[in-house]
Amino acid sequence: MTPSNTRQATNALLFLGPACLFLVCLLLIPIIVDLVVAFTDMSQTVRVGEFTTDQFGKLVKANPEALLGFELRGSFYRALSLSAVYVVCTLAIFNVTFALILALTTTALPDWLGGLYRAIWLMPRMAPSVVYGLLWLWVVDPTDRGLLNQILLAFGLDPINMKLDAPVTLIVFANGFIGASLGMLILTSSIRSIPQHLFYAARADGAGSLSITRHIVLPALRWPLSYITVFQSLSLLVSFEYIFLIMGPARSTMTMSMLAYTKTLAPGIGSGQYAYGAAITLILIGIGMVSALLLYRLTNMKRLLTRPRIEVQ
Repeated sequence: MTPSNTRQATNALLFLGPACLFLVCLLLIPIIVDLVVAFTDMSQTVRVGEFTTDQFGKLVKANPEALLGFELRGSFYRALSLSAVYVVCTLAIFNVTFALILALTTTALPDWLGGLYRAIWLMPRMAPSVVYGLLWLWVVDPTDRGLLNQILLAFGLDPINMKLDAPVTLIVFANGFIGASLGMLILTSSIRSIPQHLFYAARADGAGSLSITRHIVLPALRWPLSYITVFQSLSLLVSFEYIFLIMGPARSTMTMSMLAYTKTLAPGIGSGQYAYGAAITLILIGIGMVSALLLYRLTNMKRLLTRPRIEVQ
């Protein structure tokens, strides 16, 4: 090995070594441990009596439950369907569409005003999760002290209890509002990176704001939107933090990740079922891998990651 190759290998080890170690310790090893535990009878303690597939059989033998008017066999299928509804609605309405609206709106405003608006919108993300959850609990308080009910009463409408009447809508809104801020930042940076001469030329040709957005801005946001779609889909699939803080272990908002958490670590009756929770998590890992590959294929992310044909020196 030449000195040049040795230096390159050393630099690669120095720069990529910590990241690779991080991935092995916090990603690969936990997946292997979860795979092993899922095929055991571990419960309450870390003692393993036998290796079995009984945990996966339990997933399909629960009592029938209903979701959105459809009767589903078992809490696992209900959690699976609820996760799909939660991920698709939050992603489509907020993490992509609303984030795009925020980015387009704030970049069209004067710089100081757009920056102020983005800073205000980022405040919930910078605040502790518990504070954000408490704010939502105040907003949807079923009494007349809740912000939402105060607004409804001001317009002469009856108060509502979203935690009972529309729990899925509540978790979609709660996670969507804070999730849109990430897409707003990425899309705002992408819009600002578009060469200004394209806007000048379009305006010189008589193009209006809608035409510029359609023919210049949106085509330039294809790859950022693809990345947001893939990343946020996987993030929502395993998220349960705000759901648990706002709703607790309620059946009406029991997603796959929440079901795994409540069966293993959440305090209360039914927790401590480590093997059962590991089986749910293993299925969730498989769903995430399949979803990532499908989204990678549908969004054509391979083209984004290919080496450029022209190297700019």
